[in-house]
Amino acid sequence: MKLHWALASPFVRKVMVVAHETGTAERLQLIETTVSMGEANTVVQRTNPLSKIPTLILEDGTSLYDSRTICEYLDSLHTGPKLFPPAPQRWDALRRHSLGDGLMDALILWRQERLKPQARQTPEWLATFARKIEVALSQLDEEADSLARRPFDIGHIALGCALGYMDFRFADVDWRAGAPRLAGWHATFEARPSAIATHPSRPSRPS
Repeated sequence: MKLHWALASPFVRKVMVVAHETGTAERLQLIETTVSMGEANTVVQRTNPLSKIPTLILEDGTSLYDSRTICEYLDSLHTGPKLFPPAPQRWDALRRHSLGDGLMDALILWRQERLKPQARQTPEWLATFARKIEVALSQLDEEADSLARRPFDIGHIALGCALGYMDFRFADVDWRAGAPRLAGWHATFEARPSAIATHPSRPSRPS
């Protein structure tokens, strides 16, 4: 299987954490791929018209996207404990998965706005993104103890990758100061072999 991949993408990292957790990482041929908001990648568009990563190309040539679909597909390829658990645990895992993905989306848009020249920035947008992140982190800090107790699942992975992206791209934001319990949980996430192997500071492994 071929995966359109980029080291810095939190959505790609989420897929790769799942791949390592499910024992499918070695089945992936990583294709280093650049996509941007300003220009569509015509190579990626051959398999994903939205020009987004991650995009997974299966052995029969069909493609899967986005990261949620790819993660669930990889989880279907192994016989161990599932990262997408059955009901009733499934619904809370999916809620946390959605929250993690939403955090990634908000962080990417926030970063794009922060990268603009100051004269072109929209202060209301910056304030709104910051507030969304603040409220989400506060809620997650209240949930940190239950996160630690639950069996590891896709919700943990999405949240861990979102917080890791915040560390990677928002070094000036000390999110741990306001969410100490969440920070403690995140340290356990980053200590997992799957998280160590996919950390954005590691050298790339594209084929």
